[in-house]
Amino acid sequence: MADPLPTQRTQGCDGIDDGVVSEDDGIQESKIWGRLLSINKHFPSVNLIDNEYSLGRGKKCSIVLESKEIQASKYYLTYSSTHFKIIRDTIKNYVYIQDLSSNGTYVNGEKIGKNKRHILNNNAEIALASKTHRVYVYIDTNATEDSTVPLNVREKYIISKEIGRGAYGEVKLCFIRGTCDRFAMKIIAKKHFTVMGAHAHTFNQQIQSECSILRGLDHPCIIRVYDVYDTSDAVYIVLELVEGGELFDRIVANGQFDEITSKFLFRQMCLGVKYLHDHSITHRDLKPENVLLTSPDTNETLIKITDFGLSRFINETTLMKTFCGTPNYLAPEVLSTRGEASYTNKVDIWSLGVILYICLVGYPPFSESISGTPLNDQIIKGLYTFPDEFWSEVSESAKDLIRKMMCVDPTKRLTINDVLEHPWLVDDHDNTTRVDKIMHPSKVISTPPTITSVKRPACDDDTPLSEPCTKPTDEKPTESNYSSGRPKRVKH
Repeated sequence: MADPLPTQRTQGCDGIDDGVVSEDDGIQESKIWGRLLSINKHFPSVNLIDNEYSLGRGKKCSIVLESKEIQASKYYLTYSSTHFKIIRDTIKNYVYIQDLSSNGTYVNGEKIGKNKRHILNNNAEIALASKTHRVYVYIDTNATEDSTVPLNVREKYIISKEIGRGAYGEVKLCFIRGTCDRFAMKIIAKKHFTVMGAHAHTFNQQIQSECSILRGLDHPCIIRVYDVYDTSDAVYIVLELVEGGELFDRIVANGQFDEITSKFLFRQMCLGVKYLHDHSITHRDLKPENVLLTSPDTNETLIKITDFGLSRFINETTLMKTFCGTPNYLAPEVLSTRGEASYTNKVDIWSLGVILYICLVGYPPFSESISGTPLNDQIIKGLYTFPDEFWSEVSESAKDLIRKMMCVDPTKRLTINDVLEHPWLVDDHDNTTRVDKIMHPSKVISTPPTITSVKRPACDDDTPLSEPCTKPTDEKPTESNYSSGRPKRVKH
């Protein structure tokens, strides 16, 4: 990176750059009116002190995009010499961003337009060249912090925008003060918990015990838990931030995966679940929304399983209400007893079978569209098929594995070790090698990509781009058939 301006602090937050405390830190901190917190690991976080900042490839910019990592990105050639400016109007008392780029600057997914301005509000998300290429969240240091979050949490973390919401509460983007390292913070309100009178203290102790177990888990395909704060109203869990989105959204975007891709992702899921089962943790809520992808740009990516173990904190009645209407991944024994009977970790095997089914053909094995049989009855009776129209290109070995995973009788259903020993997985040595490499990259010597040009040809917003000036697209194909030629089913 180029040397920062004298008053600019580009690598640290909250007055901490290099661990050395100076007499000016308090003064400097008081001058910070905003922050650009990086949500892309290659971009520096920036404390905003001056009234104007510029970002781009040009050497005269306040924030120069010239690191080796940024130059190696597929987006590098889409950045302009001056891509945008952020300006603080001290008279009118607002902050705006001005788009000066050829390929676009986006705020919260909305394109600004060349030479146009957009007001920056607290937690605004900034993307470059494509609305999916998100790089910064803007933090207004004068904005009032959420007082519902305990002070000891706010003292350690800057809590930003909501990035997800599910059965167990909301998920917010957060940054550790001083380093600006990024995390996800899951906030679970205790109103969902089973806490009853004299049992409340014992249950809260159980929460602490369970969270200690979750903190101790360490597997490439399992989301890391870094911090847990237990209060009278909620539990705050600080998690590894994964930025490639949910498996659910990737399936919708692709229609379905080919068998090679499905097997690559599925083996990772199985290894993650095996790790959980080996640690006596049953997930209970496995579904594509709880499988995260680390890369937004490729399907050959490391996966991360999330929300494991949390269902053990939740009232069963609340849990079943959550599942009501969307029981597609629940095992028959859970549905038939309304979650009131004991069941084993075989429920995860059934869910994995449903996920594999969807990955291979892009639609679920059970559907309300099947006339005459309610959805719950379809699942309880195991009424699913492999119609040739959609399954003709899928191997018999894959179908055999699904049948053995989605067996209604849990005593006859495969264990996770059995799944990993099934011929569909164990006989594909190339897939095993590829999975091992992505799970344990430190064992692999990689060669950095060669940059053939650092100069970007001029591009206009209204002109189609050609290589090497490539503009990422946000459009999705609308064809009625998949690439294989098979007609699309109703999207999962």
